[in-house]
Amino acid sequence: MSGPTRTQTPPAATRRASGGVLPWLAVPALVMFVAFGVIPLAGVLFLSFTTWDGLGDLQISGLTSWRAVLGDPGLPHALWVTFLVMAASWAVQTPASILIGVFLAGHQRYRAVLAVLYFIPLLLSSAAIAITYKALLDPNFGLGAGLHLALLTQDWLGEPVLAFSVVIFVVSWQFIPFHSLIYQGGVRQIPRSMFEAAELDGAGRVRKFFSITLPQLKYTIITSSTLMVVGSLTFFDLIFVLTAGGPGDATRVLALDMYKRGFQANLMGPASAIAVILVLVGLALALLLRRLGGRDPGASQLEGA
Repeated sequence: MSGPTRTQTPPAATRRASGGVLPWLAVPALVMFVAFGVIPLAGVLFLSFTTWDGLGDLQISGLTSWRAVLGDPGLPHALWVTFLVMAASWAVQTPASILIGVFLAGHQRYRAVLAVLYFIPLLLSSAAIAITYKALLDPNFGLGAGLHLALLTQDWLGEPVLAFSVVIFVVSWQFIPFHSLIYQGGVRQIPRSMFEAAELDGAGRVRKFFSITLPQLKYTIITSSTLMVVGSLTFFDLIFVLTAGGPGDATRVLALDMYKRGFQANLMGPASAIAVILVLVGLALALLLRRLGGRDPGASQLEGA
């Protein structure tokens, strides 16, 4: 006969976790979030109900700044340009990032070298990139004039459509490497056995890409798209240096409008109101994209396997 079964004592790490030690590990992150996220946002919200020129005393003015911003006919245009930049940059970056990420997911040595080269644009300053492209696209002294190429010798930053296209190109050129890295990691998480089974069924590269790779990258696409969409709301330095919002207001996004009101016109109240609008728009878009990703935020990328 066997003796009485002993009750095994759980490991110390398990006891600490069940005792509530692990939640305390989130305290530093919570403190950082409150100090650099919640408090500044509360301060901006407070400033939106004041009249302040950035130097003098604060004066509570109620909804004066909000009326000035919401009643400005330039606000809908700036919001429209912001959404255009958001949609166009997403449409360019997403397919290019997926293709480059899938390519770099291979384990050949030369692909690792290319991955390092592709990542270089992300290491450069946005202002430096804008200055460089502005010099290269100069119709009189730029690349087109130097090489005597009529196609490149255009007023790229003086025509609304061309200027908008240049902004989308430069933004995509800078941030595609980052999203390619995300997709590279996502592709490497897909089990090799799925591709081997598809090969046994006679599937080629294109069929495997559309039948296996893309479906398995669903949550990676949602994550990357969220970063793209929310990040596009903060495009400022590159556009400010490259076009300054021009020609006219063709590239005047909401973040640039906020800067011009706050630091050029010394209207901190309306600028803070625009900042609150940007936060609300970004939050709404992030929640929408999360909803599109499914109800279970912890679902595995391989649940559709």
